[in-house]
Amino acid sequence: MSAATPGPSPSPSPAGPPTLLVLDAEPLPRLGRLTGRARVEHADASTLAERLPHADVLLVWDFASHAVRHAWPGEGPRPRWVHTASAGVDHLLCPELTASDTVVTNARGIFDEPVAEYVAALVLAMAKDLPRTLELQRSRRWRHREGQRVAGTRACVVGSGPVGRTIARTLKALGVTTALVGRVAHTGIHGPEDLDRLIARADWVIAAAPLTERTRGMFDARRFGVMQPSARFINVGRGPLVVTDALAEALDKRWIAGAALDVFAHEPLTSDSPLWGVPGLIVSPHMSGDTVGWRDELGVQFVELYERWAAGRPLLNVVDKQRGYVPGR
Repeated sequence: MSAATPGPSPSPSPAGPPTLLVLDAEPLPRLGRLTGRARVEHADASTLAERLPHADVLLVWDFASHAVRHAWPGEGPRPRWVHTASAGVDHLLCPELTASDTVVTNARGIFDEPVAEYVAALVLAMAKDLPRTLELQRSRRWRHREGQRVAGTRACVVGSGPVGRTIARTLKALGVTTALVGRVAHTGIHGPEDLDRLIARADWVIAAAPLTERTRGMFDARRFGVMQPSARFINVGRGPLVVTDALAEALDKRWIAGAALDVFAHEPLTSDSPLWGVPGLIVSPHMSGDTVGWRDELGVQFVELYERWAAGRPLLNVVDKQRGYVPGR
């Protein structure tokens, strides 16, 4: 978790403990530790708007839903704290929430290592041509090929938050020379002005940035044209970072050697999406950070944050609502 930031103090009503409203998704979070310390209520997209004004805290457990953006009240009562069980917050930030004094926190810290492991798996799979090996096995064909050595290659990781830094550290352990690009340049991190230069010589370009107005569509036809023909592109950040038509064209015309997408602008990907058939593209269903027990970890994290809030202690993982992410180094 990030450094502590002062958050809203609880003020239980005379009728009992604070009201915790959960935007539901199955399976429901385990909140047994809060028994007697929170009045837990549940909502879905159809009931969220009417219940928000009566809640002290909102837990966005359904982190794929955009219901908060549509249901958030303008003037009048509203939750003093919103927590989303996800790293990204673009699905809930709207002008009214951004302008309010409501504190927003996220699940920063839960997904760092799993996502980094997934990226490393993709790098190794593409370098060693494992997708083709499995395809040949299914068709019972023996076809010898040569794989690529990973050690000694170069990677550019775009996004210098905890996920990006963990990806960089994991790739370095594989012998990959890694450059990290963030919003601003400082020690050990390049600024956006270096991005084109770095991706032009990278074997691996990994997108792990949050979705903001600056990053939306940043990987477009021009950026894919900057990359070398042997480069592979991986997106584990947010779907709209990529102009997918431009990526499909780059792969079809072999401007780059391959790509992997774990996130998409619209999820789930429909069965008739042309992305399924793009040559050299690995498609996965937004699973890079999801490991056995991950929902339980998200629940434990929220309960610990609630206990801090109820005790009047500073909250962790507080999102800068103007920037759209938790500030870090």
